[in-house]
Amino acid sequence: MKWSEVIGQEEVKNRLRELVAGRHIPHALMLSGETGYGTLALAMAFASTLLCRFSLNKGRTQEPGLMDFGQDSSSEHSDITSLPISDASQETPDTEACGDCPQCSMLRHWQHPDLHFSFPTVKSPSMAAEHKPVSDDFMREWYEVINREGPYLSFDLWLEEMKTTTQQAIITAAESDALARKISLTSSQGGYKVAVIWLAERMNEASANKILKTLEEPTDKTVFILVVEHPERLLETIRSRVQTIDVPRIDCRSMEQELVARKGLDLDTARHVARASEGNWITAVEMLSPDSERRLFLDLFIMLMRQVYARDVRGMKKWSETTGAFGREKQKRLLTYFMRMIREAFVSNFHNEALSYMTVEEEQFVKKFGPFINETNVIEINALLELAHRDISQNTNQKIVFYDTALRLTVLLLRKPSQDNR
Repeated sequence: MKWSEVIGQEEVKNRLRELVAGRHIPHALMLSGETGYGTLALAMAFASTLLCRFSLNKGRTQEPGLMDFGQDSSSEHSDITSLPISDASQETPDTEACGDCPQCSMLRHWQHPDLHFSFPTVKSPSMAAEHKPVSDDFMREWYEVINREGPYLSFDLWLEEMKTTTQQAIITAAESDALARKISLTSSQGGYKVAVIWLAERMNEASANKILKTLEEPTDKTVFILVVEHPERLLETIRSRVQTIDVPRIDCRSMEQELVARKGLDLDTARHVARASEGNWITAVEMLSPDSERRLFLDLFIMLMRQVYARDVRGMKKWSETTGAFGREKQKRLLTYFMRMIREAFVSNFHNEALSYMTVEEEQFVKKFGPFINETNVIEINALLELAHRDISQNTNQKIVFYDTALRLTVLLLRKPSQDNR
C-alpha cells in the first residue's frame, strides 16, 4: 500500500516517512485517532514500507535482484537498519513501498508472512466452551473485509463480518499469547516483522498485561503498531512504552477531492459531505448510502422534536419503544448525533456558514428548528442528552431512559429567550 492511498494526513505521513528516512524506527508505535481519520490506513502504509524488499535497502552493494532476504540473520549485512547510515550508504532510504517486489505482491492481499494482525473478536457458537477466541479464528473474514472495503474499516462493519452485533468484542489474553509466539519466530523474509493491533484499547486486563511484557522485551527488527481510538483506555504502562502519533481529522480539501475522485460527486455535494462528516471518511461514505444510519438518526431526531413541540406524549412513548429496541452502541451513537444536531441548531442562529457542518437535509430542518435552541436552553438540553448517554452506558433500562429524556425535553424546548438576551 502506498502513502498516496491514504486520504489526506500529509503531516502524519511526512512524520512516518522521516522515521524511515532517518532509520529511527521505534519498536512500538501508536496511531491515535478515529478509524475514519485513516489510522489503520496509515498503519498499513507504514507496514508496507517496512516490509518492502527495497525501501529500506537502497544502499546495499548487491544488485537489487540478487538480494537474499532469506539469508541467515547472523550474516554480516542482514540487519541493515541497525547500521549507521554512513556504514550502509550515503543515500537516504526510500520511504515508499516499491509495489513491484515479491513482498509487495504479497502485501496487495495483506497476506505477507511477516505481517501479523490482531483485532477484537467474539466467541462464536461453534467454538468449544473452553476455547478462548483469537484473531486466527476470524482471519479469513478479516482478509475478506480488508480486501473488499480497504483500510477504512468501521467497528460495526467488522462486527457484521463476524456475524454478531450484540456481543462485546475484545482482544483476549489468548490472542496476546498467540501474537507473542508469532513475533518470536525468525522473519520469513529476512527483514522486519510487523504486528498491527487494531483497536488495541479493546484488550482486556489480562491481554494488556501480556502485551506489555512483549513490548518490554521486543525481539530484533520487530515493530508493533497499535491503532487506537481511545488511548486513555490503555494501561498507562503501555502508553509509556510506545511512540504516540495523534492522527487528526482529514482536512476538508483532501476529503472533497477524494469524494469527487472515488465517489463521482459534484464539487458542491462533495463540499457539503466533507464538512458534515467532520473529517471522517467512514462517516462520509456512510452518508452517501440511501439507508445510512445518519439519515435514520436525522429522521428520529426530527420525529422526536416535532412530538416534543406538540406535547404528543403517546407519540413520544412509541418513539422511545423504537429507539429502546436498538443495541446499546447504536443508542449511544444516536444520542451523540442528537447532541451534535443541538449544537448545529444553536450555531445556525449566528448565520455563519463557516461554523456549519451539516448535510443539505440537516440544513433544511435546522433553518426552521434553530430558533428553538437558544442561550436559555442549549446547555441544559445538552446536559440532558449527556445524562442519557451515561445512563445507557451503565445498562439502565433503555426505553425508560429515552421516554424520560423526551418528557424532559418538552419543558426545555419551549423555553423562550428572555427579553434581555434577545
